[in-house]
Amino acid sequence: MALTLIESAKLTLDDLQRGVIEVFVQESPILDRLPLISFEGSAFAYNEESTLPGVSFRAVNEAYPESTGTLNQRIETLAILGGDSDVDRFIAKTRGNLNDQRAIQEMLKIKAASIHFSDQFFNGDIQVNPKGFDGLRKRLIGRQVLDAKGVGPIANGHEFFDALDRLTASVRGIDGSNGALYMNGELIARIRSGFRRLGGSELLMSDIQGKRTTLWNGIPLLDVGQKLDGTDILPLTAGTGGKETGDIYAVRFGKTEADSAVSGLTNGGIQATDLGEAHDKPVYRTRIEFYCGIAMFGGKAAARLTNVLNG
Repeated sequence: MALTLIESAKLTLDDLQRGVIEVFVQESPILDRLPLISFEGSAFAYNEESTLPGVSFRAVNEAYPESTGTLNQRIETLAILGGDSDVDRFIAKTRGNLNDQRAIQEMLKIKAASIHFSDQFFNGDIQVNPKGFDGLRKRLIGRQVLDAKGVGPIANGHEFFDALDRLTASVRGIDGSNGALYMNGELIARIRSGFRRLGGSELLMSDIQGKRTTLWNGIPLLDVGQKLDGTDILPLTAGTGGKETGDIYAVRFGKTEADSAVSGLTNGGIQATDLGEAHDKPVYRTRIEFYCGIAMFGGKAAARLTNVLNG
């Protein structure tokens, strides 16, 4: 079974580590709901269905033709995400309480790591950065990538909402309890506007894990925010006629391989270590590390809608 970071924070007795986990959750619309499968070692191996065995009707005293299914073994390796946070002894002594000064820097480091994980969750590519892991953009292929080209702008027609329904239908079993729709924040605003223009009431709003959230058919619409350099994780790009287009991801989360969904992988979860005073310089050092990765256990665990016209 797998725990989300919210659940693991409840079980963590160490104050520093619990604080780290809670800040991760607050800063990430992914880590606040992504179940993490914990395992020993640095790689997680699992089998993926390739072809099913044949079956048939038979006559009395007739033998069945023998056939077996085939499986492909997949291996997911963990990436090491983290960093050190240093506070000079002089600052700790002269500019406030030691824990307060260090806590501020730790919170900033955690926020940066949380943002980087969110970026990798969608845009990771080990061909570009072999130290990371592949994200959903690279993993989703074939019928799990839908094209909204020709559908028209969000704000002016039923066609877009039909496409949104096709997207969610491409992810088996997704609902508000186990999944989310991720996109640029501007697309969320357009969806609200477009729904009102069609004569519907406002989309359902709900407080999910303390955050005010818009729902479509009970599934939360979430903005994944910006990268560390300030650019959008899921950007809008110039499309036909200079109009901007973006992507929408539908993701179903699962706690085990049997859920056939998207799960996080870890060995040890988020680890926060107070290293005390460093040996090489007069600073107090805290190290935060997260041995992490993701796995997509089913062919319909997630889907991507491309070329959504922001208008």
